[in-house]
Amino acid sequence: MFDIERWQEIFETIGKNKLRTLLTGLSVASGIFILVILLGFSSGIQKGVKSQFEQDAANRVSVRTRTTTKSYKGLNPGRYIQLRNADFTEINNKYENELEYKTAIYNIWGSQVTYNGETGNYRLEGASPDQQWIENASLVQGRFLSQDDMEETRKVAIIGNIIKKDLFKGKDPIGEIISIFGVNFKVVGVYSDPGGDREEGRVFVPLPTSQIAFNGGDRVRSLAYTVKMSDDFDEAVAMSVALSENMEQHIKAKYSVHPEDRSAVRVSNTLEEAKKIYSLIAVIRNVFWFIGIFTIIAGVVGVSNIMLIIVKERTKEIGIRKAIGALPSSIVALILQEAIFITAVAGFIGLFLGVGLLQIISPMVDNDFIKSPQVDFNTAITTVFILIAAGALAGYIPARRAARIKPIDALRDA
Repeated sequence: MFDIERWQEIFETIGKNKLRTLLTGLSVASGIFILVILLGFSSGIQKGVKSQFEQDAANRVSVRTRTTTKSYKGLNPGRYIQLRNADFTEINNKYENELEYKTAIYNIWGSQVTYNGETGNYRLEGASPDQQWIENASLVQGRFLSQDDMEETRKVAIIGNIIKKDLFKGKDPIGEIISIFGVNFKVVGVYSDPGGDREEGRVFVPLPTSQIAFNGGDRVRSLAYTVKMSDDFDEAVAMSVALSENMEQHIKAKYSVHPEDRSAVRVSNTLEEAKKIYSLIAVIRNVFWFIGIFTIIAGVVGVSNIMLIIVKERTKEIGIRKAIGALPSSIVALILQEAIFITAVAGFIGLFLGVGLLQIISPMVDNDFIKSPQVDFNTAITTVFILIAAGALAGYIPARRAARIKPIDALRDA
């Protein structure tokens, strides 16, 4: 039941201790404010990192080769390890049950692409239809590569949004002919990529077509796969790591590469990297919670101190209440209400200020590592519970002291 007289008493008590209440309230408000800002930026860091992994499939395994740096089995360092179509086929057959999507890639950096007098340099990638899912590319127009394109070595191309913008100037590119190093290709699709302009500045063509048209032979630059995911994230990471190690050992054994040569054969694993990064983010978030909670505790100590002073000043009043029949539980409730009220008001002010500041600066913060720092609903609710718990904790010791006051002693000391 809403007790007007009780709330009047609370406001009168606060009025008599304006300065102490104000300073204590500021301490609590600043604690909540700092916690909200820290958690908002923790969320922003998580979004930034997540956006980096969204550029490609989260469960991607890539195989790339370079020159050897160590002597091995009588072979000198400095040998370039050239991947070929056979390597792709061997790995596909050997790890068929563990692989989901797969493609070999033959690329040419800085390929000259021309359309209707407009020319630009973009990356050419010969790939298979699975490349769409490995690259996490979304079709904007038309279609992606097909198996028929591969088997018939069709001269078709899928271009990125940035190429459409640069060369076609608003014209529909589907069905148009572009020239790549003087070889004509028909545009059959346009894609977008979470990586933005850098990732959209590519032309995808069928792998066999690229090798024939640009003298690639059976050479490929890299291999890309996605691993079949398990419902258990840790299990999926373990399987992905094991698969990556096996692929690396397979390539090194085939081309007589020293087992400890980290440069010659590189197998990257996005799941393993994601686990490391997300574990780091979890640590950062916990540190932010730790800092915020201890800042709030400092405010709670202040509230507890002011309530102890209030109890001491109201000793006579409490003694009279008990003398006329007030139960210890009612005295405890009286002090707890005041402590929770002070803490809640100050805390909500800090909460609203923190959320408000994040709303203002969120659109301005957008880079590779931090994106749109905000506090979600669940975090806000958690903060509210912290406020209530903090208020109850702040008033508990003063409330117990008040409940133990004996009426005779209170009247004697008055």
